[in-house]
Amino acid sequence: MQKYKISPIFGVSIGFYLYICNEITITNEIISLMKKKIRFSLVYRDMWQSSGKFQPRKDQLARIAPVIIDMGCFARVETNGGAFEQVNLLAGENPNEAVRAFCKPFNEVGIQTHMLDRGLNALRMYPVPDDVRQLMYKVKKAQGTDITRIFCGLNDTRNIIPSIKWAKEAGMIPQATLCITTSPIHTAEYYSAIADELIAAGAEEICLKDMAGIGQPALLGKLTKLIKTNHPDIIIQYHGHSGPGLSMASVLEVCNNGADIIDTAIEPLSWGKVHPDIISVQSMLKNEGFDVPEINMNAYMQARALTQEFIDDWLGYFINPANKLMSSLLLGCGLPGGMMGSMMADLGGIYNAINKLRVKKGEAELSMDDMLVKLFNEVEYVWPRVGYPPLVTPFSQYTKNIALMNLLTIEQGKGRYVMMDDAMWGMILGKSGKIPGEIAPELKELAVKQKREFTDVDPHTLLDNALDGFRKEMKDNGWEYGQDDEELFELAMHPEQYRIYKSGMAKKNFLADLQKAKDAKLGTKLSVEELAAFKHAKADVLTAPVAGQVYYEFSGEGACEPCLEPFVGQRYKEGDTYCYIQAPWGEIVPIPAALGGKLVEVAAKQGAKVRRGDNLGWIERDQ
Repeated sequence: MQKYKISPIFGVSIGFYLYICNEITITNEIISLMKKKIRFSLVYRDMWQSSGKFQPRKDQLARIAPVIIDMGCFARVETNGGAFEQVNLLAGENPNEAVRAFCKPFNEVGIQTHMLDRGLNALRMYPVPDDVRQLMYKVKKAQGTDITRIFCGLNDTRNIIPSIKWAKEAGMIPQATLCITTSPIHTAEYYSAIADELIAAGAEEICLKDMAGIGQPALLGKLTKLIKTNHPDIIIQYHGHSGPGLSMASVLEVCNNGADIIDTAIEPLSWGKVHPDIISVQSMLKNEGFDVPEINMNAYMQARALTQEFIDDWLGYFINPANKLMSSLLLGCGLPGGMMGSMMADLGGIYNAINKLRVKKGEAELSMDDMLVKLFNEVEYVWPRVGYPPLVTPFSQYTKNIALMNLLTIEQGKGRYVMMDDAMWGMILGKSGKIPGEIAPELKELAVKQKREFTDVDPHTLLDNALDGFRKEMKDNGWEYGQDDEELFELAMHPEQYRIYKSGMAKKNFLADLQKAKDAKLGTKLSVEELAAFKHAKADVLTAPVAGQVYYEFSGEGACEPCLEPFVGQRYKEGDTYCYIQAPWGEIVPIPAALGGKLVEVAAKQGAKVRRGDNLGWIERDQ
């Protein structure tokens, strides 16, 4: 007689034993019930976005991809989407090259790649015309992205269904997404009905996107079971942030109720406001009896070390320390953890203004903790009155901003809803999609008073196609469309950022910001004099051999052309010219960049008048 334990599945702890005799046959159905296979995805893109501002460079992504593969536990990796393209452009990098380089190693070994897709907003914070959205899927498929995770912050299916169609036409797998929150409206049945509609429209997978980590585990388990019962063949992927501490319980609940894939992170960017670590998730599920892949710990430690190297190199200067910490305060207001840093920055200005008003009125000043509690309470007050929009980008920002402005205007004695801009009103009026709940009567009355109109129009019909205009711009500038029209797509998706990138100013601005961040970090420990000494310790100073006026470009025809000075971080080879000095007698004197290296400080601005021996700049030699 043999004894078999059947693992708990679909929310039922079976926990019984089968006693097998010669007469009893174990069917395939019984075997399938004994162990459910769970796969894992590494959300490497979101790890960085939930931590700070920027993403690793192309060369860094290419370095870590083989190590992620060697870990042996990931069936999927999130490689792009969300703000990935935008922040690459802001750093002066080409996002298309980065996506191709990161996807290629995974494509070659059969690991699926996926991206985050904001539906109507695609890869930016405001609506995108239909023809640009349609082009996106062709580009992303050609770049090696297999799956697009399509979401609408309002769960308005009208903002998702067109993308399902376009993704399928391009050969991508459309994963329709439910943005999870906790409110009287957002029940399991509410979400299940939306899933039914999206699956009927062609969605091949469903993602439960718990962007703030405030989804209650019991609700998530119930929802998973409902979807699996109605659609047994649909793949369900769970994405839960760890901010308020519910994520591990939620992972267990969704797996026990039929989920197929779990999003995870790795140290040093796991936990905090980010995602649970693969080691913890794998261990919990393995001990629960699920069939989970093993982790190559040598590769894990290597990936961990590389990620830390990227942080130390430059990315860490743009990571908000608050995002490394969990906070149960998030449960009350429902705001995503990734917003905490920007929220605290915004709160600072309002905090000072409110305390000045209180001092004038003879009232005690508030502490920052007092202000934080006030803000969370005001978000809780505002949120139901603007119809319970799920607090995900951009609707979390709109709701927070309304609450923040309310705190100030209440203190001024003007009441609420006095300082709302068009974006905040756009959400309330339905211009971004259907609000889940009812708008409060006082806001409806205020809209009428301000001659604002509510609408139920399909949001994407409000936009005209735009690609022809961007094609003309590229032709006029002599810019190439790029492989598979990916450069055309980039301009159309992020016009402002792409133009700055093409001008070369993005890289200059970024390197200047990076140097400022490094100086600021050092400045907390060093005096001004010590900071200057530190920066110059390994650098060669360039001095003026003659008196005159400094220029950084020379036409070669006897005239100096006005221009911007070089940017911090610019590299020179031995023999390159750093600048020119026009002497009082008219001679143009080239100033060589010494032995070459990286520029660490500019001492003389374009057009500055210098004396003989004045410092022009410092260049740190390459090691």
